[in-house]
Amino acid sequence: MKTFTVQDPNKGQIVYQDRKRYLWLASLFYPMAAFSGIALYLAFGSEAWLAMPLLMTYGGASFFDWWFGEDKINPPEEIVAALEEDTYYRWLPLLTVPMHIVVLLVMAAFVGTHSLSIPGLVMVALSAGLVSGLGINTAHELGHKKTKFERWMARIVLAVPAYGHFCVEHNRGHHRHVATPNDPASSRLGENIYRFALREIPGCFKRGWAVEAERLQRLGKSTWHYENEVLQSYALTAALQIALIAAFGWIMLPFLAIHNFFAWWQLTSANYIEHYGLLRKQNANGSYEHCQPWHSWNADYFASNMLLYQLERHSDHHAHPTRRYQSLRSFPDLPTLPNGYFGMYMVALIPPLWYFVMDKRLLALPHINGDLSRVNIDPARRTEMLERYGSGAPLQAA
Repeated sequence: MKTFTVQDPNKGQIVYQDRKRYLWLASLFYPMAAFSGIALYLAFGSEAWLAMPLLMTYGGASFFDWWFGEDKINPPEEIVAALEEDTYYRWLPLLTVPMHIVVLLVMAAFVGTHSLSIPGLVMVALSAGLVSGLGINTAHELGHKKTKFERWMARIVLAVPAYGHFCVEHNRGHHRHVATPNDPASSRLGENIYRFALREIPGCFKRGWAVEAERLQRLGKSTWHYENEVLQSYALTAALQIALIAAFGWIMLPFLAIHNFFAWWQLTSANYIEHYGLLRKQNANGSYEHCQPWHSWNADYFASNMLLYQLERHSDHHAHPTRRYQSLRSFPDLPTLPNGYFGMYMVALIPPLWYFVMDKRLLALPHINGDLSRVNIDPARRTEMLERYGSGAPLQAA
């Protein structure tokens, strides 16, 4: 715990103790949970133990979100400058980058040196992909920052899940178009996660490549110039994954294919739950209102936020993208998920359950109040959604 003190000309001395200071280490060391399955397998000999990282993440984190509940504590705004200048917080995401690389190397080496059944191989690949998906979250924190070093580290960690276009697309595409029909990374009322993935994954890649090509063209450079940030990260991916194939043989092909896809699926799952059905108002000139905290689903659950550099305070992040994780705030009366991200990922896998939990919760939001004109609706199901929810009457969340 560290105490921050500032002297405010209007409020006098303001003192803030960050009780979560050393709990943020959970985000740094969490990638190592992937090793739990291998350790238990080596100790007891059963491949069933290889599923332990998945059970710990989806089951354990969801349980502890329920057990510990929500965290509504915000640092005083007068303290934020000192909080963000503290290099301790800045180094934690940076140190997480090599963690993701080490995890992939160790998991690949384990697969390459042990005779596993197909289910065993799949479990290890999924566990590795889960952690590499968390690497996209690490890149998300670093890629929004202003220093070249942090942005370069974001590109390096994105090489692990083979998702090098993410920061370019996210910063210059998603943040511009979030909660509008123009955003492939914003899910719509009535759209299940599987149809969303078919739209989001290729759509974000195309947009990321396009916005980077436009940037280079403005500088008078070729799309294939070495300064292309997307290509820089993908070149690292190619070097890393080709090296693994050379070191451990062709078994790496199915391992890496499963690993890469499941890492992407972590981002798809996050994108799906973060903006479901939310819509920014369109102005008369065709532009959209400025993104506000109520254009994202928030989740203040203590346990999973400690594992994700407070990604789940997503509302404040979209309203203030450069704000560092330790300074993100909780606000009252925001769209709020009924569990942390990992629990909601599991709900999303069962579309009828997702609709049951989320549709009425969406329509009951104060700024929507049953008005479907304020909702981002899946065009393929618009008629069905209007018939089902189009009375205009306020609805109570399930």
